[in-house]
Amino acid sequence: MYGSVQLGIFMKKINSRILVVDDQVEVLIAAKMILKRTFETIVTLDNPKDILQTINDHSIEIVLLDMNFRVGYEDGKEGIYRLREIQEHFPQVKIILMTSYGQVERAVEGIKLGAIDYMMKPWDNEKLVHTVKETVQLVRKGRGKTVAEKETSFRGTSPAILAVYKVAERVAKTDANVLILGENGTGKFILASHLHNQSARRAKPFIHVDLGALHENLFESELFGYAKGAFTDARQDTAGRFEAAEGGTIFLDEIGNVPLHLQSKLLQVLQNRTVTRLGESKARPVDVRIITATNTDMEAAVGERLFREDLFYRINTISLSLPPLRERKEDLLAMFDYFVAQYADKYEVGSLAVEQGLSTYLMQYEWPGNIRELQNRVERAVILAEDGLIRWEHLGLTVPMSTQSQDNVLLDFERKTIEKTLEKYSGNVSRTATALGLSRPALYRKMEKYHIRIK
Repeated sequence: MYGSVQLGIFMKKINSRILVVDDQVEVLIAAKMILKRTFETIVTLDNPKDILQTINDHSIEIVLLDMNFRVGYEDGKEGIYRLREIQEHFPQVKIILMTSYGQVERAVEGIKLGAIDYMMKPWDNEKLVHTVKETVQLVRKGRGKTVAEKETSFRGTSPAILAVYKVAERVAKTDANVLILGENGTGKFILASHLHNQSARRAKPFIHVDLGALHENLFESELFGYAKGAFTDARQDTAGRFEAAEGGTIFLDEIGNVPLHLQSKLLQVLQNRTVTRLGESKARPVDVRIITATNTDMEAAVGERLFREDLFYRINTISLSLPPLRERKEDLLAMFDYFVAQYADKYEVGSLAVEQGLSTYLMQYEWPGNIRELQNRVERAVILAEDGLIRWEHLGLTVPMSTQSQDNVLLDFERKTIEKTLEKYSGNVSRTATALGLSRPALYRKMEKYHIRIK
């Protein structure tokens, strides 16, 4: 089924950590036999529920992920679900999809979502090794910045966001429950992972659960686990997300979306620090740090009896509120440049420039979708940019200025922006130019144009 490939007996193995996930044991054996001749560490897994824990335990760099895991469910949807799950928790991990059912359309969907490539089973062994080698090169290429540098570039350096992270630094060193508040797309996941990474639990798992996307029928089995035979597809005892986070942190995102009748189950776990798997009666102790997040007005939800007051106080030992992007536009241009560089590298388009005046338009737009919208718009622009130049229309936004009177408003906005930025940096032209995305000569020309003088 999977033929041999001729490799040099004394070839030095490539130092890379690879995980192969498939429910067919013969596929796992074949993949390990082929890949271990070329690569240093090969880990195999037949249960997709253990992917995140395995990636964490073995510092996995590349995942070969099957798209179908259950008999009778051969539409590739679970593969897409696991792809998104890996990307959410380990965005640095590269993913290669595998399928036996010729589902090119579903595999292409996976590529659009960020998978590196896909392989048809049975695979050609030389092509398999070649594809993994190319992926290793991508991994090595992406190691320019440290994790801390990447995180700073993403989250920003404005006073509003620094104030939040200053409190977070103190809170991280405790085991206090934290509730993160903020609009969609403001960086709640980044803040939660920062709290974990700065805590004494950082060497243990960080488990993210999107409660808003979790069907209520799966609530107990996903969070608390289940015993063999608890329901139709329960073929073995399986730990839930709380047990998977043992010793580490569990991040319950969109907690405001938990139905009222399920909130009591969650409260019991938080109070007792134990979980009882579905189909069992034995309570299992869990040692986890609990971080929650929501875009809901929780006090209003409590007042309207949509959220239990006792659960609210249980999760709200410390609350951190993330400001929307429109309230910290000092971070906007740096984030824009960060995402441009990220997607230019991803799509291998080389260096990109932006059309004159684009930064001013960016600063005026309100960004209702916050950082997530900015990220998605930049990715679109990088893909559509021609001749190495990003233009306003590439972002897919309505141009805010069209008439002469609007042009005057824009010029006034630009002048005030320059004045405020100069004031912020105490008249330092170099730092002001960098913050505005301009060269020093360009800034001097604009200062002369608007008759701006350094105080």
